[in-house]
Amino acid sequence: MDSPFRLESGRKSWGRVVDAKHWVARPGSMDDASQTPASAAAGDMSVLPFGLGRSYGDSNLNPGGALIETRRMDRFIRFDREAGLLHAEAGVSLDEILRVVVPHGFFLPTTPGSRIVTLGGAIANDVHGKNHHRAGSFGSHVRRFRLARSDGSITEVTPHETPELFEATIGGLGLTGLILDAEVALVRIPSAYIDQTIEPLAHMDAFFDIAELRAEHSEHTVAWIDCTATGPRLGQGVFSSGDWSQTGAHEAHSAGAGPTFPVDAPGFALNPVTLKLFNTAYRRRQAMKARVSRVHYGSFFHPLDSINDWNRLYGAKGFYQYQSVIGVAAAREATRAMLERISASGEGSFLAVLKTFGDRPSPGVLSFPEPGATLALDFANRGDKTLRLLADLDAIVREAGGRLYPAKDGRMSADMFQVGYPNWERVEQLRDPAFSSAFWRRVTA
Repeated sequence: MDSPFRLESGRKSWGRVVDAKHWVARPGSMDDASQTPASAAAGDMSVLPFGLGRSYGDSNLNPGGALIETRRMDRFIRFDREAGLLHAEAGVSLDEILRVVVPHGFFLPTTPGSRIVTLGGAIANDVHGKNHHRAGSFGSHVRRFRLARSDGSITEVTPHETPELFEATIGGLGLTGLILDAEVALVRIPSAYIDQTIEPLAHMDAFFDIAELRAEHSEHTVAWIDCTATGPRLGQGVFSSGDWSQTGAHEAHSAGAGPTFPVDAPGFALNPVTLKLFNTAYRRRQAMKARVSRVHYGSFFHPLDSINDWNRLYGAKGFYQYQSVIGVAAAREATRAMLERISASGEGSFLAVLKTFGDRPSPGVLSFPEPGATLALDFANRGDKTLRLLADLDAIVREAGGRLYPAKDGRMSADMFQVGYPNWERVEQLRDPAFSSAFWRRVTA
């Protein structure tokens, strides 16, 4: 039988730093998909699932090896409106799920900052949203999934019947096999709108004070931080909180594409001056908005999805995203130290997001969230200068007992990973021997 894999070049991470050739298969049916891992193993190739390519670094790339693209596995199997359960193939996107379920008064229990993510990718990265303190991570709401392994077997995985494989796969970066389909629990919503409250933050300490209070009363909370601010204004920004509005229709977001960022931004456009101007303008624009307003879920949860190819903003050399989580006890001081180092470097981010995680345990061995504060930033790739900054941030995170998000990473050291995820070998023990990634080879070396 002919191999389903074909050699292709130009496969990039979302951060656009990694660009490599891969052997690629695009199974068009569940039967084809279930046998694709075995085909890779028969050809003595390492293999990895690949969805919509929104992982920022190299956790979804396998240079020199094979990828199984899942986007043609995009069928809805069952939508049980009585029980609030959705069963779909792994290549269905969260975008497509929301367009189907919102008109019926349902929503995903939690959603990341982009809905351009496959169901399989949401499970493999155990994504989280602005309501972690209420809902936990995505994997907490997965009821079951089927996993195709390279030995040709298909296993139905549940948290009760196969707990070890379930915990290794949730947040397991696609390494335990190919997720074929999954069943997830949905939540009922009174409308498709969010009652949003916007509050200015004068400094970083204000964030921690407000975040603790708002988490007690609001389902969704997040802050944007001006990472160019210094001195007494360090960490100034805007805090947003929101709850589902009790009034309004169940209108799904538009399926139409928004404007596209047409070309790579020139490198000189990103400098300390333009970063400061942008951050100042953005903060003032947000502060001018009505303190309390009703907004559609699309703009509240997924503002960047309205711009296609926004990753080109950082230029042809791409960018690194850096997301850490620091435990409650050390979060305030460690966040201050990171913001001081970033502002001093002039390597700030256009969009720096700061939010808190609650204490609901994540189900996966490699799940990122833990109680505390998480800071996420983008840094244009300026080579060694940027890598030195990120190494300095690593030192702060490690000293504070924190860890980094594998789905956002493209340069974490093996030592940093293994200290942050001390149980990583549980995933290695259950990893399908034919499945691998650039990230996994780097952090387990």
